[in-house]
Amino acid sequence: MLHRGHETADDDGGLAVPMAWLYAEYIADELLRSGDLMPPASVEFRAGRDALALTVFLSDTGGELSGIRVVSQLETWMSLTAYDRPWEDWVRERMADLAADACARGVPCPDLALAEAAWRWLEETELLAPDLDAVPGRAGALSEDEGPQVWTPAWQLGLPLGHLAIHLF
Repeated sequence: MLHRGHETADDDGGLAVPMAWLYAEYIADELLRSGDLMPPASVEFRAGRDALALTVFLSDTGGELSGIRVVSQLETWMSLTAYDRPWEDWVRERMADLAADACARGVPCPDLALAEAAWRWLEETELLAPDLDAVPGRAGALSEDEGPQVWTPAWQLGLPLGHLAIHLF
């Protein structure tokens, strides 16, 4: 469902304001900042914020994001970002549903455009991270920073960071 009131230009022909996406991004930013897990200027913080903002935005199936009470949604967001959940598939399905709904209605959706841009960045950007699948003990007595590292999509780092931020809230 599109977020009503934000998908079309106003009566004066002005631009629509993507309030649902901006609010989701604000919630994600506040959750990450309160957890104090990463410096806000880091790429990892952005990955966490975008992954969490997508979760918040796409979990709003009733178009009620602006009236949301964060505390009442924490359990839902925890469940969606959990390690054993197919988050990437869920994001793709929800994005496709929202895009199809926008096409069927024939209206632009600035919220969806920003969500798509965030998803594209999370998919296409790779960050160097510790290789969690490496065999323990193989690297000897190296510290975490010196151990094996792999390039991984930004969403794979941002999602657990967002999950942890929700948990710490």
